[in-house]
Amino acid sequence: MDKISIIAIIGGVSAIVAGQALEGGNVASLLQLTAFMIVIGGTLSAVMLQSTPRQFLTGLKMLRWIFVPPPNDAEKQIRDIIGWSQGARRGGLLSLEPQVGVQTDPFTRKALQMLVDGGEPDTIRAVMDVELSMFEHARKQSAKIWDAAGGYAPTMGILGAVLGLIHVMENLSDPSKLGAGIAVAFVATVYGVGSANLLFLPIGAKLKNIIASEVAMKDLIVEGIVAIANGENPRIIESRLRGFLALHN
Repeated sequence: MDKISIIAIIGGVSAIVAGQALEGGNVASLLQLTAFMIVIGGTLSAVMLQSTPRQFLTGLKMLRWIFVPPPNDAEKQIRDIIGWSQGARRGGLLSLEPQVGVQTDPFTRKALQMLVDGGEPDTIRAVMDVELSMFEHARKQSAKIWDAAGGYAPTMGILGAVLGLIHVMENLSDPSKLGAGIAVAFVATVYGVGSANLLFLPIGAKLKNIIASEVAMKDLIVEGIVAIANGENPRIIESRLRGFLALHN
């Protein structure tokens, strides 16, 4: 569980609510269903329009990473690779065949299978680099829906403000309806700017950091597999792979 994300979201919302209360404003005035529908509904619709169904749904699923990041234990991965290297030196590459079936990550399983099948180091690297490039591209395209939401939300807030002011102008002769229209106008702007800068843009940035960490992990795997294919000493392989740990701190 990523506690800092929970603290950040609660802290950001609390700061806005507390600021409203300290200025003597009514906190309940920030709760406007109409403004929420305009900003959030409009933003989601715009993001859906620019995305493919796969990108949009994957991007929504990635939201859980903000609170529960995917497992990414570089230390364990290095230990596994060193174990494979030692096993290959003792019993040959074919002795690693049982390890292929227990891998839950398709990327790792494919790289290890190519090693067991006797693939040349350059061939293994070329194939897995293409696989890694496609993985990174797909992940980043899905994460971009949150950056897009951060761009559209303020504009939707302005749209909500204009609609609220139109409502006000239509009811100038009825003072009892002016308050609601003005509230929608200003609260929509708060929702648009607030959601973009407190949620959507930070979420997009954090997802890109997580993706970069995932890519570094898979790059580590490729480096280790290629080193085993080259017959390098396990101690040398370990020393080289530990350079990747800085990307996981």
